[in-house]
Amino acid sequence: MSRRHLTFPCGGETLVGTLDEAPGAHAAGLLLVTGGNETRAGAFAGQAHIAAEIAAAGFPVFRFDRRGTGDSTGENTGFLHSGPDIAAALVAFRAECPGLTRMVALGNCDAASALMLNAGAGCDALVLANPWTIEDGHDAPPPAAIRARYAEKLKNPRELARLLSGKVSLAKLARGLTYALRKPAPSGLAQRMQAGLGGFSGEVRILLAGRDRTAQAFEAAWDAEDQRIMRCPGADHAFSGEEARQFLLAQLLAALQDEEAGKLHMG
Repeated sequence: MSRRHLTFPCGGETLVGTLDEAPGAHAAGLLLVTGGNETRAGAFAGQAHIAAEIAAAGFPVFRFDRRGTGDSTGENTGFLHSGPDIAAALVAFRAECPGLTRMVALGNCDAASALMLNAGAGCDALVLANPWTIEDGHDAPPPAAIRARYAEKLKNPRELARLLSGKVSLAKLARGLTYALRKPAPSGLAQRMQAGLGGFSGEVRILLAGRDRTAQAFEAAWDAEDQRIMRCPGADHAFSGEEARQFLLAQLLAALQDEEAGKLHMG
């Protein structure tokens, strides 16, 4: 496996990407779309590590910095406007690996949202981790996250003792429970994501980390019966623990190998 860096154009700017090449012939490749304002290496170089492991398994991997982030030029206009960046990266990836016939994209957090909003952005399969559905200006934790926190507290004998001893404000607790029990209306962002994904006909895997507030907010805003959802109960947002990392890698390899093609397609 070898790793090399390259540049490619997007909207008059220059984007920088990293290609992890794979040994032997390969028909599928992985496009990593970075969430937030992180560089293509990912949090604690997480995406770089994933890229190395996937490439070692026989699939090339392309990562890139969108405009205004990392080594790329231009203005950072956020994930809502990253469709052209993803499309440009896909063109560059195909040019570097012309034998690819199947393109899988991984996006975590708002990168997953960007892929959904852009109806897959020209990819053949999507792995969407903890999609971001929270509108700007909503700073309070979503009700689903608060419910999860209360559930954890009720399992803790020390927290129960605090409640029984009167050290917990019952008025504050009541306000919190009232908010937590609310069933929020789907955000406009969630509805746009659902509409965008409705225009995608390829394989979709939605991965949710059990300990992540973003994932909990997504579940509250999404169809609970969606058969494409797969959960990793002990995982954090970045799937950083060993068990969670293996879960993520297994899902990526299954999508690249097309083991479940057709089973998880949109109806």
